[in-house]
Amino acid sequence: MNIFYFLFFLGVKSEWIDFPRADQYLPDGKFVPGNGNSFDKCRRRFDLGDADYLRYNGMQEFDRAMQHLEEKYGFMTSEHQYISRKDEGDRVIVFERGNLVFVFNFHWTSSYSDYRVGCLKPGKYKVVLDSDDPLFGGFSRISHDAEYFTSDGWYDKRPQSFMIYTPSRTAVVYALVEDEVVPVEE
Repeated sequence: MNIFYFLFFLGVKSEWIDFPRADQYLPDGKFVPGNGNSFDKCRRRFDLGDADYLRYNGMQEFDRAMQHLEEKYGFMTSEHQYISRKDEGDRVIVFERGNLVFVFNFHWTSSYSDYRVGCLKPGKYKVVLDSDDPLFGGFSRISHDAEYFTSDGWYDKRPQSFMIYTPSRTAVVYALVEDEVVPVEE
């Protein structure tokens, strides 16, 4: 299963989902009560995203932003996928999908400055999406105006790398900035 769909599913569960089931006895004889084959909790509540006083609103906006990111960059259908870092100590995962670099910091309290991230292509990278945006209920700790320039040299089995700030409990997506062609006046 794709990590985005998995994380999205975990993030948008508005309440528990309890599928209809009957009482049963386990092989060791223990009794496990069912729910009377009830469909009451076997549903999704999509109305919760419209409630401004709940955090589900931010999740709905994040889902919308992910959809726009896919439309612009087409990373979900790209064949290029590479996981460059899975650091248990830092609780950081870095991977490439299409022309994007994704950085997930799952650490509960540790933010990292000057964190080196390996990448395939040289050039200038910019933040195109971050979960710390106030629109998504975040704290705005990441600048969207910053530019990240790659350095030559192998890092995490990637030929290029750049330095970032990765706050705790965030996901940030970086995109390679294509050179803008400026028309020449004659």
